[in-house]
Amino acid sequence: MHTQLFINNEYVDAKSGETLSIYSPHDESLVADKVQVAGQADVDAAVAAARAAFKGPWSKFTGPQRTKVMLNFADLLDKHAAEIAPLEANSMGMPLQVVNMILGMTSSVFRYYAGWTDKVTGEQYPEVDGVYKIVQYEPVGVCAGIGAWNASPMFFGAKVAAAMAVGCTFIYKGSEKSPLGVLALGDLVKEAGFPPGVINIISGDGRAGSMLASHMDINKISFTGSVFAGKKVQELAAKSNLKRVVLELGGKSPSIIFDDADIENALVHHSQNFLFNTGQACIAASRTFVHEDIAPKFIEQLKARYEQFAHTIGAPLDPKTFLGPLVDGKQFERVMSFLEIGKTEAELITGGKRHGTSGFYVEPTIFLNPKDDARIYREEIFGPVITIRTFKTEEEAISMANDTSYGLSSCIFTASTSRALRVAKQLEAGMVNINSSQTFGMEAPFGGFKQSGLGREGGRQGLMHYVEAKTISIK
Repeated sequence: MHTQLFINNEYVDAKSGETLSIYSPHDESLVADKVQVAGQADVDAAVAAARAAFKGPWSKFTGPQRTKVMLNFADLLDKHAAEIAPLEANSMGMPLQVVNMILGMTSSVFRYYAGWTDKVTGEQYPEVDGVYKIVQYEPVGVCAGIGAWNASPMFFGAKVAAAMAVGCTFIYKGSEKSPLGVLALGDLVKEAGFPPGVINIISGDGRAGSMLASHMDINKISFTGSVFAGKKVQELAAKSNLKRVVLELGGKSPSIIFDDADIENALVHHSQNFLFNTGQACIAASRTFVHEDIAPKFIEQLKARYEQFAHTIGAPLDPKTFLGPLVDGKQFERVMSFLEIGKTEAELITGGKRHGTSGFYVEPTIFLNPKDDARIYREEIFGPVITIRTFKTEEEAISMANDTSYGLSSCIFTASTSRALRVAKQLEAGMVNINSSQTFGMEAPFGGFKQSGLGREGGRQGLMHYVEAKTISIK
C-alpha cells in the first residue's frame, strides 16, 4: 500500500508535512493513515517534473514508442488488478465485482488510446493567391487531472491515456476519499517504461486541486466532480493563465418509459443497473418518467426488485455483495437528509432508511410523484434513490425530461424506432441511450449539456482536447 506522492517516477513524502487518514465505510475501521497531502511545493515539484519530461525524453518518443509503453501499462494493470481492487473497495466501499469492472475499463482505455498515437493527422488547404496552408496538431503541454471518488481508476485512465497518446505530460490528483488505488498505479507507470515526470500522481483535498487549477505552468486541466467545484476550477483557470478546461460535472438524468416499452428490459435497467455502485454514479437515471397506462405495473414490480436487492447489501470484500456502503459519513448524512426531506415531498414506495446499525449502508429507495420543486427531484443525491413521475403524452415527457439544469445522460424505452430517434433529437443531453441505461465505451465522446460540463472525454473528440492546432502558411 503506497501512501506517498508519486513524482518524477519516485514515491516521496509531501513537503507540506500534512497527512490524512482513510476509514472503511463498511465498519469505520482505519484503512490507512499518513496518506501524504500535497502542498504548493509538492505541486510545483510535480509540475516541474512534468515540464522537464515534456521538453526532454518524452518529446523524443515516436507514436509507436508511446503505444508500446501504454500497452505495457495496460498489461500490468490487468496483471495486478487483484492487488489494487481491495484498496479501492476498502477506501470507498465499492464491491469487488464493481472494482474489477472499473479496473478492466481503465486498462481498456489505455489500449484504445494506444491506437491513436500515430493517427492524429493534419490538414492541407487549396492554394489561395500563392499561399499554401497546412494545419498540424501539437500536444498542448503539461496537463492536470482531478478525479472524483466514485470510479477513481477510470477517471485516471480517461484523462491520462488521451494525454499520453498525443505526447502531453500529466499531474493527476485523486480524491481524498479514495486515494489508495490511484497511488498504487505509480509502480506500474515506472515499470511500463514511462520516463520520469511523464505521469505524476498526488493526493490531497480541494486545496491541492485549487493549486493545480491556478498553476501558471499547467496548460490544460480536466476535472470530474460537482458543479460547484467545477465552476471554481474554471474560475481559477481563467484567472491564472487561461489554461484549457474540460469539466464533467454530474447530472440528474431522465429516463422516459413509453407504454410500448419492453417492461422486463426497463425493470432491469432501473433496478440493478441504476443501483450500480450504490447509485453513486453521475449517469444514474434518477428521474424516471413512466407512461400512466403502465405505471402501476412498473412501480409494483420495481418495488419488488428493490426489496430483493436490499438482501444483496454487504461488505465490499465479499464477492457476493452487489450493494456496498456509501463512500463515507459525510455522504451518508447527506443522503439520509435527502431521504427525510423526500418523505415530505413525495410518496415513499420502499426503502427510505438506513440498512443495519453499522457502516454507511442505505436501503434502495423509490419515491413517487415528487412535487415539481422537490429537492429529491431537482438535486443530485448520489445514492440509491430514484424518483418516478407519470406522463400522458410524448410532448409532456420531453418537457419534464428537459426541465433541469443538468444535461449529462438520458434514456428512452420504446418499441418504436422512429419515436426513439424523434425524442432523442429533442432531449437536452450529451448522451441518449435507447432501450438501455447508460452504456460505456471510450470510442465515443462522454460529457454533457448545460451545467453537466464543458468538453468531452472519450473518442477522437476527447483526444483533441489535448492538442493545439497550428496553421502554417507557405508562399
